[in-house]
Amino acid sequence: MARIRSVDGRVPQAPNGPWQLAVTPAGDCRDTRDLGAVTDWIAANVPGTAASALRAAGRWTETAPEPIHDRDVWYRTRLQVFGRFRLAFEGLATLAEIWLDGVPILCSRSMFEAHSVAIDLSGAAELAICFRSLRAELDRPAKRGRWRPRMITPGSLRHVRTSALGFMPGWCPEIDLVGPYRPITLDPVRPGLAEADLRAELQDGIGRLVARLRIDGGAASASLLCDGREAALAETEPGLFTGVLELPGIAPWWPHTHGTPHLHPVAARVDDALFDLGRVGFRSLSLTRPFEQGLSLAVNGVPVFCRGATWTPPDLVGLGTDATRTLLGLAREAGMNMLRVPGTTLYPSTDFYDLCDEAGILVWQDLMLANFDYPHDDPDFAARLTREVTGFLDRTQTAPSLCVLCGGSEVWQQAAMLGAPRAVWADAFCETTLPALAAASRPDLVIVPNSPSGGALPFLPRAGCTHYFGVGAYRRPLEDARRAEVGFASECLAFSNPSDPGTPGPVGPADPRWAAGIPATAAPTGTSRPCATTTSTASSASIRAGCARAIRTATSSSARRPSPR
Repeated sequence: MARIRSVDGRVPQAPNGPWQLAVTPAGDCRDTRDLGAVTDWIAANVPGTAASALRAAGRWTETAPEPIHDRDVWYRTRLQVFGRFRLAFEGLATLAEIWLDGVPILCSRSMFEAHSVAIDLSGAAELAICFRSLRAELDRPAKRGRWRPRMITPGSLRHVRTSALGFMPGWCPEIDLVGPYRPITLDPVRPGLAEADLRAELQDGIGRLVARLRIDGGAASASLLCDGREAALAETEPGLFTGVLELPGIAPWWPHTHGTPHLHPVAARVDDALFDLGRVGFRSLSLTRPFEQGLSLAVNGVPVFCRGATWTPPDLVGLGTDATRTLLGLAREAGMNMLRVPGTTLYPSTDFYDLCDEAGILVWQDLMLANFDYPHDDPDFAARLTREVTGFLDRTQTAPSLCVLCGGSEVWQQAAMLGAPRAVWADAFCETTLPALAAASRPDLVIVPNSPSGGALPFLPRAGCTHYFGVGAYRRPLEDARRAEVGFASECLAFSNPSDPGTPGPVGPADPRWAAGIPATAAPTGTSRPCATTTSTASSASIRAGCARAIRTATSSSARRPSPR
């Protein structure tokens, strides 16, 4: 849903007490009653991770990361508020149990789901969270998949909704992600606008803003405001107001390579109160040819030559977002107009999409599914994945930068390369369920079942989208990309590991001085180790390096012909 901020500036607040963290042997403390014997507490930041807190306390190092998944991690703080609140958890990694004054209020088993709990407080209260040992969960007997990937281990990870980061020793540092890595907030429950669902559309130069407002406590009237225009909404059922604001001649949103990424403030008027609903962009998105013939996008009817990189978290320890604006600025400066979030990482924070909206950078978003034979036939897994997808679409519903929603990374390719028939690797969730979920809230998105996919086999270079490594990984000449007739490369290896600035140049990958400029041990935060064979065009660290000229020559996602601006 669109984020709501009252005209008086009130926003959900973080709990007002400092946070503490303790690490205990797996299963030693069953609930908060057992915490009396725990004395080794350290300070912790929320949002943050156990690794970042332990590092700040001098008990953990990024260069030699000790495992955390083999233990339980406890967080606690004191609340001092009065009244009824929504206690919201935007991201918990991964198996979390939560108590308020010793009473269990929530259990979460997914890193990718947000939660909200209504609570009544009349003074001081203790909030405690236990992140149970993920290793203990992964060691439980579980049904094996029909195939087993080599890049991500163990195989039981396919049953758990958590990031593959830390489980790919040849691709990224083995850092265990545990903790409340996204904000925890308290929002007072009060009469007024409770939920706002918005959908921005653009057709024939006319913008349409479709709204559904849920109002607690009743209201005599409600209306929607954008671009100096206002439309009254109708109460279709008690507390639910719906309607459409027509905006002829609205300035459209463009990728920065093709125009200005116009964004327009939106507000809702409920009786005499005005609520800020953020900003929206109006754009249309379409395919210029059938997907099976090679993915090719048009924005506002204009074909777009997509070029860019895959995005990895800028902070692999605390999962912080402080560097996001800087990195996106460098990506734009390097000429990138698309970033792909691969299924081996995690869904970025909402601020990432806000910044991409501002920068005019398209976003290709994978679901967090990669390589494994996922148990889509398990009702609990299917329900959890459905909530994950609908929750993601809900919080990004006003983001014009989001353009492609993809069913995951190399799931179909993994099975097909092992000889499985299409009936095995073309799962019904990505082919049928995902398009239906997107159509309900974001019908403006292009849905790609998997990356790569599109042909009789999912890795054919001319069909759909492909992962192409001929130039770069396989050290073929640049002309090989043309001979292979690559239609749209959603992943390739080009300049993902540039040498250090002090490396003598110019040098190429065959020159020993190139290798000398790349760290031989764990890679810097946000990039991959040099030995990786599935590294993407440019990681966050590559962007940080500022190698704009080199990155301009790489096309991690490209239509066959660039279109004029």
